[in-house]
Amino acid sequence: MAVVESILDIPVQDPAEEEFCWADLTWTKFRTSEREDDVALIPYERVDAFIIGECSNIECPTRFHIERVRKRSFGSLKEYKNDDYLEYRLYWCSFGPENYGEGGGILPSRRYRLNTRNRAARPQSMRGCKCHFVVKRLYARPSLALLVYNDNDRRHVNDSGFVCHGPLDRDAIGPGAKKIPYICNEIQQQTMSMIYLGIPEENVLEKHIEGIQRYCGSNAKVNSLASQYVHKLGMIIRRSTHELDLDDHASIQMWVERNRKSIFFYQDTSEADSFILGIQTEWQLQQMIRFGHRSLIAADSTFGIKRLKYPLSTLLVFDSRQHALPVAWVITRSFAKLDVSKWMKALLGRARSVEPAWKVSGFLIDDAAAEIDPIRDIFCCPVLFSLWRVRRSWLRNIVRKCNNIEVQREIFKRLGKIVYSIWGGVDTLAALEELAQDFVDQTAFMEYFKASWVPKIEMWLSTIRTLPLASQEASGAIEAYHVKLKAKLFDDSHLGALQRVDWLVHKLTTELHSSYWLDRYADESDSFQNVKEEYIASTSWHRALQIPDSAVTLDDQEQLFAKVLSQKDSSLTRLVWNPGSEFAFCDCAWSIQGNLCKHVIKVNTICANHQSYQPSMSFQSFKEILMNLWRKPMDDSVSLDLSVAWTHQMLDQLQKLVELTGSSDIGTVVNNLPLKWVSKKGRTNVGKRSPTLALPSSSQGMQTAAVRKKNRKRKRLSRLR
Repeated sequence: MAVVESILDIPVQDPAEEEFCWADLTWTKFRTSEREDDVALIPYERVDAFIIGECSNIECPTRFHIERVRKRSFGSLKEYKNDDYLEYRLYWCSFGPENYGEGGGILPSRRYRLNTRNRAARPQSMRGCKCHFVVKRLYARPSLALLVYNDNDRRHVNDSGFVCHGPLDRDAIGPGAKKIPYICNEIQQQTMSMIYLGIPEENVLEKHIEGIQRYCGSNAKVNSLASQYVHKLGMIIRRSTHELDLDDHASIQMWVERNRKSIFFYQDTSEADSFILGIQTEWQLQQMIRFGHRSLIAADSTFGIKRLKYPLSTLLVFDSRQHALPVAWVITRSFAKLDVSKWMKALLGRARSVEPAWKVSGFLIDDAAAEIDPIRDIFCCPVLFSLWRVRRSWLRNIVRKCNNIEVQREIFKRLGKIVYSIWGGVDTLAALEELAQDFVDQTAFMEYFKASWVPKIEMWLSTIRTLPLASQEASGAIEAYHVKLKAKLFDDSHLGALQRVDWLVHKLTTELHSSYWLDRYADESDSFQNVKEEYIASTSWHRALQIPDSAVTLDDQEQLFAKVLSQKDSSLTRLVWNPGSEFAFCDCAWSIQGNLCKHVIKVNTICANHQSYQPSMSFQSFKEILMNLWRKPMDDSVSLDLSVAWTHQMLDQLQKLVELTGSSDIGTVVNNLPLKWVSKKGRTNVGKRSPTLALPSSSQGMQTAAVRKKNRKRKRLSRLR
């Protein structure tokens, strides 16, 4: 093996295989004054292919988890070496450690041992494996990654030097453990999810065998053992019960003791404290870190406030398809600022214990009474408001309490006008009084509205006016989760258990968790095609994308309604009243139930491109915020310059995000980003742009004089404006 003392002497390797491992690379001894390691240079974009290849080791199949992460921002170092990192990740085999063998220490992320009675080979069985490696994204060359292996850390052995997992493990515990098919965490979760969702056992067995054959091959013995495993697992799940004790409080305490790793915060009831239970599985934590970083988190709050013993709040992230994905559940009746701060700090601390740089870009709320200060203080991000709960509550009660469909349309339209008028200086109480007089004959609805909404309408309208408003896509995704949660929990067969917390916890962590896990797995692995198709079409926004523009006909004269031709039945046409508004009313069954339907979304999307229709409330809210920011300075001072700078910075970031979202080729977007400049001292920097879009690239060179001149001219124009 060649020995070098400079990173520049190491060749860059890019194997042709789609997935590759250690054996496919030529390794070099890299010697420094402190140590000597085996290293290899590969393109940074091929790191995932290397990790997958390492996981597919035939002798020791495994998964690698990220044990430690360190990051630097580009431009933070004035002087740096060729081997300094921009990003540092330590990957460790998931079979290790608990103790490395004899007398070893315990890694911080593997403190809790799961499934202690069964130590057969699976990732949650910590068997002391020492195999680990480092991936360093180079500061000087961000497009390259340095793979670092130590001689003693490459083999899957414990501290005593023995193979500690896989087919070669001679000390596997349990009867016939070496002959039992390898069941990794992914296969086990897949099998459990299918059983929880009621999929027939023969279908579960078929998918289970497909999974284990990736490791064990195909033979009669494997199939027989797999059949026994699936059958026994099914029996265990079917016989499992939420009642660990007849007393609900004692039962939930027993569940907490058994599932510490799935709990991020727990506070028992006492004279001074309220009951709070924060649930987050390891998979949910991974999804929150993956999809929540520099993105949005939304809250579906106070679910079941009238029917459950304790209301349920759900924290959601938006996945790769912008569907709402539950990443944490909080069961509590207390919404006091102190209690909210407690569990929010615990949740953020858990995420940053895995990813220290994890940060949220925005937090969506759906309740005007929610405490905003803890969100701003703890997550340090803007707070947005979603209209979906207001819209759903009003529409459902209008349909229930008013029999005439024309009256339903008009009342919903009038309520929408009241909400739309919050920026126009309209007297809200006068508008509500006029509404009550015009619909005095609708006694049932007006009594409900006066009792439930009039006392707090000013608070809700003030929140809508003050906070930025979320888009229809986000509102539709949150509503889709809410509808699915309601269907899972309020099944007629479970109505007798609604007042037990242990039943609620059991339903969340088994059926609902399994459902979302299988949805994501089906989408990412391109398997379970029927599950994948249902998952993709689970939001009204995605269903609206399937409707062609030609199927929509607008009433251009009076703009009272729009017609949408059904895609399944060409003889059927849906009528959408009050088009272009968040409070549009459709006559389809989904809308009559109070939901935001695909026809309304499609019509509003088309109306957004017509100037004759009013813009959406989220756009009006954004416009009002920008105008307030621009109007804030009352004199020609530095404050005016600062306001203009902020405004243009936001507009620039929005333009880049729109360009990135609408582009089919990300390479063109990256090429249009500002070029880097190099100072006289040779230090490379990046122009201050959007932090999520400024992508450093070693191929960028010095800005030309023409570009610098153009930038100076742009700054002067912005000052004049």
